[in-house]
Amino acid sequence: MMSLRRVAIYGGTFDPVHKGHVEVARRVLELFELDEVVFVPACVPPHKRSVCISSAFHRLAMLALATQDDALLRISTVELDEPERPYAVDTVARMQHEIGADSRLFFMIGADSWSEITTWHEWQRLLKMCDLIVITRPGYELSGNLAAQAAQVVDVRGMSRQKISELLGSDSGPREFLTDAAMVDVSATRIRATVQSNDWVMLNDMVPAPVASYIEKYELYKK
Repeated sequence: MMSLRRVAIYGGTFDPVHKGHVEVARRVLELFELDEVVFVPACVPPHKRSVCISSAFHRLAMLALATQDDALLRISTVELDEPERPYAVDTVARMQHEIGADSRLFFMIGADSWSEITTWHEWQRLLKMCDLIVITRPGYELSGNLAAQAAQVVDVRGMSRQKISELLGSDSGPREFLTDAAMVDVSATRIRATVQSNDWVMLNDMVPAPVASYIEKYELYKK
């Protein structure tokens, strides 16, 4: 039998996309032997409706620049096309339809989101729809109520690609994999502060060079 293609959804605001995002995507690609990672920029995330977010046009353009040299990183506008359906369960359902039954779908989230997963819209349904890859930094202590999902949690932090591959090969239904794939400590808050101080050298350390040039050209994050 042919093995299923492995596709991971990487959702977020990406305002802007930075080197941490790209590094995480590439590391997860390697560790989980994925066929591709699909960046899914959010229109207006439900938990950020009161926050000022850059236009979808700029965020999408910066994602295109950041991923243009890697064929295994692609972008989907599935959430931008249907802003009235912003929830993860809706996005996963649409992506499953798009990639087809010959693929295994993963949903990437950060440790902070994982600790709040029980507050998400239809979170129990989400955990039954696909595998989750929970991204933590080395040494990060997970917090929050994990009791409801504990039976399906697999901690692969520090494991080799071969060992993870063996775990993925076992047929036990959707699971939640904890991995310490986040190696670059960058935040949107730091990026905005760097832009406002006109420190373009530091900005290039935090975001891909084409993204830094785009931010400077269109004077993003100046206010």
